[in-house]
Amino acid sequence: MEKNITVIKGDGIGPEIVTQAQKVLDKVAEKFGHKFNYTDILMGGCSIDACGVPLTDEAVATAKAADAVLLGAIGGNTSTSPWYKLAPELRPEAGLLKIRKELGLFANLRPAYLFEQLKSACPLNSEIIGSGFDMMIMRELTGGLYFGARKTETVGGVETATDTLTYSEIEIERIARKGFDIAMKRRKKVTSVDKANVLDSSRLWRKIVNKVAQEYPEVELEHMLVDNCAMQLVKDPAQFDVILTENMFGDILSDEAAMVTGSIGMLSSASLNDTKFGLYEPSHGSAPDIAGTDKANPIATVLSAAMMLRYSFDLDKEADAVENAVKKVLADGFRTVDIMSEGMKQVGCEEMGSLICERI
Repeated sequence: MEKNITVIKGDGIGPEIVTQAQKVLDKVAEKFGHKFNYTDILMGGCSIDACGVPLTDEAVATAKAADAVLLGAIGGNTSTSPWYKLAPELRPEAGLLKIRKELGLFANLRPAYLFEQLKSACPLNSEIIGSGFDMMIMRELTGGLYFGARKTETVGGVETATDTLTYSEIEIERIARKGFDIAMKRRKKVTSVDKANVLDSSRLWRKIVNKVAQEYPEVELEHMLVDNCAMQLVKDPAQFDVILTENMFGDILSDEAAMVTGSIGMLSSASLNDTKFGLYEPSHGSAPDIAGTDKANPIATVLSAAMMLRYSFDLDKEADAVENAVKKVLADGFRTVDIMSEGMKQVGCEEMGSLICERI
């Protein structure tokens, strides 16, 4: 199989972690007889520096022509970087919002998995985590409050800001169907999260999710208010399989779930459109304070590449090989500094990538 991958290394530690993920993909290609072609584009602060904008139209066109996109991280230190003195639409994160919209990436998949070897890093006590947990947060990515009309104006002498939360039946139905499809490949349970006791958008969300659920009789569906879900994630995370929710709720809950694992540097993510096309990136940020020091943990990006193999290329065997290699490296006691514990062997970003390749 031959596939074309657009690569966005981005800012901070992005170039380091993406380089290791590409190294792993090349090892997969060598072992299983595939060919992956890479084309680099700029996005984020590096694009601002080079082109004056966080993402050019030419870069978007290159991404659209690929089979998938692999992204490292974008942005810098918000308190010191000159990028954050620019207007909001010219800051690094605006590039991410633009590429999601331009590529139609409405479905964000954020796994939250507790690695057996890293249980001691989990902030929850052993009675709560039990034998571990494995959930997938399915977040709608291109609608809701983040993409609604907004304005700041003076009303009656008082400065007033307005953000609009809007969802259509079509937007809800397509993310719900993705959520149920993913649940069918997992433990067949969907927890739809909303605020239907207050918001009209949530009441429509619940109505449409119930409608889609009728097409998936094998999947158990439950509804949960977002505040209760936030509590349940720290009370009993093992109860969740697929959490299906809207944009802002998903943004918050996925970060909470990431921290419950105790190792955000280990967590991958995927953003999909209505085809097999997807953008794959780690859940963590650009960590500019450690950029260029070989301290970054590349595992989240490597696991994001594994998600690419699975969801965009239908290479399940190859994805399993990458995920199992990561587990073997951890079982052998190798750790980057962010997940280091007593008795383990500390390695840098580049060595961690090499160790994973050796075990594929």
